This record gives sequence, C-alpha cells and structure tokens, in this order.
Amino acid sequence: MAGYQRVMKEAAPTIAIVEDDSEIRELVAGRLGADGFSVIACENAAALDEAMAGEKIDLIVLDIMMPGEDGFSACRRISAAGGPPIIILSAKGDDIDRIVGLEIGADDYLPKPFNPRELTARIRSVLRRRREPEAKQNASGDGREVYRFAGWRLDIDDRALIDPQGASIVLSPGEFSLLAAFARHPRRVLSRDQLLDWTRGDDSAPVDRAIDVQLSRLRKKLGDDPRDPALIKTVRGDGYLFAADVRREGQ
Repeated sequence: MAGYQRVMKEAAPTIAIVEDDSEIRELVAGRLGADGFSVIACENAAALDEAMAGEKIDLIVLDIMMPGEDGFSACRRISAAGGPPIIILSAKGDDIDRIVGLEIGADDYLPKPFNPRELTARIRSVLRRRREPEAKQNASGDGREVYRFAGWRLDIDDRALIDPQGASIVLSPGEFSLLAAFARHPRRVLSRDQLLDWTRGDDSAPVDRAIDVQLSRLRKKLGDDPRDPALIKTVRGDGYLFAADVRREGQ
C-alpha cells in the first residue's frame, strides 16, 4: 500500500504536499484540490520518494520540520538531482532560514501561518515560470531556443546546461530562469527588479533576496569568480550585466 494519498484530476498539474501535521496536510490538500490541482499528500520525505517513483509530480510543497529526513535535506537532495520545483513551508520565518532554503534549491519560501490562497498564487507563479520558455517557442514558431556562450550551451527547451567539457550541469528552476534571462539579454545592464520579474513573477516581495542567493549559486556553477567575474558582472547601483558573447543557434 502506498505511503501517500492521491487525488488526481485529468490534465491538471500534480502537486505533492509533504507535511507531517495531518490537519495542515489535509487543509492544504483540500485547498489545492478545490483550486483545480491534482494532489498527492505525503506525511514525510520517505512517502514523497515513494510517490516520485510512481507518479509525475510538477511541484513539491515541502515542510521543513519533519521526523526522519527534514525538509532542508530533502530539498537539497531533490534539487541536486534536477527534480521538480519546490516551495518550502516552515514555522521558521527568519530571513536566515529563508535564505538557506533558497541556497539549497527551493524556488520559494512561505512561512507559517500562511493564507492558502497565497500558496495557490505562488504555486501558479512557479509553474508559469516553468512553462514560459515552451510557450514562447510555440508562439514564435522559430524552432528550438538554444544559446552558446564562452564554450557553454544552454538549451531552453530541454532545460539543459552543458559545460565546455560536455558535462551536464544541474540547475535549480530558479537558477535556470536567471541564466535564461541573462542569455536572452546579453551585454545589457539588468536591474534587480527586472530579474525578479522575469524569474519569480509579479508576486515577489520587494525585500526578496532570492536573486542574490541564486546569482551566487549560478556563478559558482559557471566557475565565475565572484571577486573578478568574467561572465556575470555587478554594476553597482544598477544591477547585473551578462558580459559573454551570446549566440543563438540557427541565427
């Protein structure tokens, strides 16, 4: 018998809610189901692993404080493997916990207590960001969207980043969206507000430090020395500039 409960709706995105408190789990699952999502309710990380082995999950809503493997550990493991986007829920609302969650691969962080409608809005925002590259391709009819820069290859359609040696580099959804924004707007100063809008949607908080966290992680994965970056340069007071020569394949 499966260690999780599922309520599936045809053609609806599937959301896994991982929460050890049964009342909160049932409340969130019921709210998401009423909002049109397919829902898989898991009481811990082990049940989530079981669900992921047998189901296609589009997004995970993950509690931090759980018995067994905690949410931070599960988030780090799933993100490192290129898993679905993750929104962390936690009673820990301190900035340091929020930043840690983003550093290990979460796409958003919502402190408890929270408004279920806000959670729904954030889920839709993360899913929308994931779908936008494919939607733009279909609308333009220009074929695949692939960029090359400094020996790297960024495939927007396959959501793949290949380093100059041919190795695949795993990016979190947030890191991928950030690099895609830079590749589409090279040699142009992009403000923090622009990057927040393009990578996190209209519901980003003004004090959201997600861009800073994701930029630091992205530089590390690109091998870009933060003390003297060659690819992503900081323009003090204005924002960031992607300094590489970028070429789109087929153009």
